[in-house]
Amino acid sequence: MLSFECDYNIGAHPLVLQKLIETNMCPQPGYGEDEYTASAKQKIKAACGREGLDVHFLAGGTQTNRIVIDSMLHPVQGVIAATTGHVAAHEAGAIEASGHKVLCVPGHDGKVQADEVEALIKAFYKDASYTHMVFPGMLYISHPTEYGTLYTKAELTALSEVCRAYKIPLFVDGARLGYGLMSKQTDVTLGDLCDLCDVFYIGGTKVGALCGEAVVFTHSNTPAHFFTFIKQNGALLAKGRLIGAQFDALFTDDLYFKLGQNAIEMAEELKSICAAKGYKTYLDSPTNQQFFVLENDKCAELSKHVRFSEWERPDEQHTVIRLATSWGTTRQDLAALAEVL
Repeated sequence: MLSFECDYNIGAHPLVLQKLIETNMCPQPGYGEDEYTASAKQKIKAACGREGLDVHFLAGGTQTNRIVIDSMLHPVQGVIAATTGHVAAHEAGAIEASGHKVLCVPGHDGKVQADEVEALIKAFYKDASYTHMVFPGMLYISHPTEYGTLYTKAELTALSEVCRAYKIPLFVDGARLGYGLMSKQTDVTLGDLCDLCDVFYIGGTKVGALCGEAVVFTHSNTPAHFFTFIKQNGALLAKGRLIGAQFDALFTDDLYFKLGQNAIEMAEELKSICAAKGYKTYLDSPTNQQFFVLENDKCAELSKHVRFSEWERPDEQHTVIRLATSWGTTRQDLAALAEVL
């Protein structure tokens, strides 16, 4: 079976594994106080071009989203997100389980629009009984989105302006950030995220690591006792070096960006292969997630040879599927896919 169902279907890049092996027998303090974690934090700050950042490492995306959101919100507040946003659709109610409602706005190819976010906030405060309701306390977006689309710098700026006008933080889920940063169609950099967002994370799980996400607080705004909050939620690894060493490797010699570039190059080739075979594109994604519309019988036939994700049903006769490339996708993988198609 060919595997294109996600971007975390293989282990870790060899250089990441090599770093873990090289450091394996070196005694280090626990809970992220080790030298590899310290080195990784400095390298991330250098890549962002900012010294005044606070970096923390967590193991996975859902865990990270829940902890960041819960730690930054008051108990009476909820988080604004697209209806297709990961926290709204694919995290098993993790945010709601922490006591915070997800307040949904429409997703436009996965993205939210500044005017619709502001309209939701204005409507809330215009309601005479708003004190009986869940306060909008944060805006959550994914970059890239769940549909592989990207925010432009202008769109991020508009969202940031709305958030600052209403004094709520802007949180960017960067589980696939490496693929967004290396897209040929982006004008957003790590430095822009530091300027425009209050907190974002750099995804490692989907971009070359065995596991791990690097949370970056950008404006001296880390929630009080955040370290203890991580511990309280069972997310503090005793062997914090496991994630620190991986990010130390990922941010050495631009490896993280090279891995992102590979996924983008493979996605462009995949798109060309599918177009040549007559597959209809569902939307134009500039990143590693590519979406196609198949007749249901074709979808069933393809599933005998290729693993992919079924995304949605536009009608009773068709299925939208997702084919995802990753840092580890090769041209041999694509050649085999072309033969199957």
